Amino acid sequence: MQTGYYNAAAGMVAQFNRLDTIANNLANVNTAGFKEDNNIIGDFMRVFKEARDELPNANHTKEGAQFLNRAMTKAPQIVEGYTDHSLGTMQSTSNTMDFALSKEGLYFAVNTPNGVRLTRDGSFTVSDEGKLITKQGYEVLPQDYQSSQSSISFNTVDSVVTVDKNGQIMTNLPNSVKMGVSSKLFIAQPDNVNLLVKEGDNLFKYEGTEALNNIENSGAVRQGYLEKSNVNAVKMMTQMIETNRLVGMYQKVMNSQMDDMNNDAINKLAKKA
Repeated sequence: MQTGYYNAAAGMVAQFNRLDTIANNLANVNTAGFKEDNNIIGDFMRVFKEARDELPNANHTKEGAQFLNRAMTKAPQIVEGYTDHSLGTMQSTSNTMDFALSKEGLYFAVNTPNGVRLTRDGSFTVSDEGKLITKQGYEVLPQDYQSSQSSISFNTVDSVVTVDKNGQIMTNLPNSVKMGVSSKLFIAQPDNVNLLVKEGDNLFKYEGTEALNNIENSGAVRQGYLEKSNVNAVKMMTQMIETNRLVGMYQKVMNSQMDDMNNDAINKLAKKA
């Protein structure tokens, strides 16, 4: 059994999966509010043993270390993926309907055909019906959505719109320069950001969105700004080069296993014959 061949093949598959993640990060380097994804690579033998039975040797012993670190059947695998939720750079746009959240762990709530979803992308606009929506057409939710099932709407006479740091929207009163209080943005803070699942359209799914409460005094809303992606393009390009090199190295190992070793065995058998 040529164990090295299968280990190299598994390692190559792991690097291909890693390459997909890196490519997706690079594709969204200019997407507002996008959060970088990463992979954790482990080995199949260790994951299998930890998940299905106890180690045959006591932990923290020389024998246990040898069992965990031996090379045989130690095939690399993607054991976990995670998202980096750190803040991206704040970019001024001077657009009234652009909003950024300057604190980590806070999200805008939007209504989609699949239910309430969360997003860090605050590049909003106003629909023909006067509703505040995302660029994909999803309604941006107000703080009282769970009780009122309402939306954030503007009148045609609302020529001036300002939003304070807590998400309180104020518009000019009809035929006046005075400002009146309007709706307030729903600023949500999940208990555990690690439970957020990406769904596309820069949205996150969170089980238990009905239990999310609005953060009254978040102090994080910045009107006229957008949060840029937290993807480091230079780091991603470096990782892409590293991944491509690893794929090439695994390919050489596979060739060595299948070609050189098999040819050597055939030659030896031929001489004996």
